[in-house]
Amino acid sequence: MPTTTATDGTTLHYRVLGDGPRDVVLVHGWMVSGAVWDAMLEKLDMTGLRLIVPDHRGTGPSGRPTSGYSLEQYAKDVLAVADHAKAQRFTLVGHSMGGQIAKWVAAEAPSRVSGLVLLNTVPASGLPLPPDAAGLFRTSAGDREKQKTILGLACKQLSPESLEVLLKDSGAVSKDAIEQCFDSWTAGGFAHRLPAITAPTLVVATDDPFLPPVFLKQAVVGLIQNARLTHLPGPGHYPQVERPAETAALLSAFLAGNAAQA
Repeated sequence: MPTTTATDGTTLHYRVLGDGPRDVVLVHGWMVSGAVWDAMLEKLDMTGLRLIVPDHRGTGPSGRPTSGYSLEQYAKDVLAVADHAKAQRFTLVGHSMGGQIAKWVAAEAPSRVSGLVLLNTVPASGLPLPPDAAGLFRTSAGDREKQKTILGLACKQLSPESLEVLLKDSGAVSKDAIEQCFDSWTAGGFAHRLPAITAPTLVVATDDPFLPPVFLKQAVVGLIQNARLTHLPGPGHYPQVERPAETAALLSAFLAGNAAQA
């Protein structure tokens, strides 16, 4: 499987699926690796697509440095992967913290991003948590019970089998990634960059207890030109795992509409 090197020398692993003319980069969030997309990818119509699925530093087979877990560095990492995969122009799909990273990339390199899909994205302004929740999240590295509690709070329709898959993935994420990424996504701090985003943007909201539709409409959609909101009722924070077929259908519809506009 292909690997490249980040600006600070960290090894970045990614997968390429399909060989179509349209590139789509899938950006995962906190406490998981790129494997979080697998259930959705099984349901996605791959016709005409080439999917690029990075594993962020500290996750999957990618390198595990002791630093570099900032949103800015993650955005640089995504662009490094896109460059290595020879994806000059692409659609970005970001989930949770991955939505923040995708927004940063879309603002930093607007000419390269043809479309933006944000699943339950953390706002660019961040998402401070109450002290009890913050303590639980930040100290969850390698702790199955804490991570199970977090997933229980976040998800509404997660099957026991899918829970086990997520826990296996989460348990392998490095301590530095868990702690420093948590600090990064809760802090946010780059809402002022959003006016630079020019790509057509779809914000997908679910019945996520942390990021409800009304909040995402105000904190995300209202700050990005050409952005619209759609609501997928039922699942919680991980729609690509809880309801993979429906999430794949939303992505396919966006890609079809975006191609028609282009």
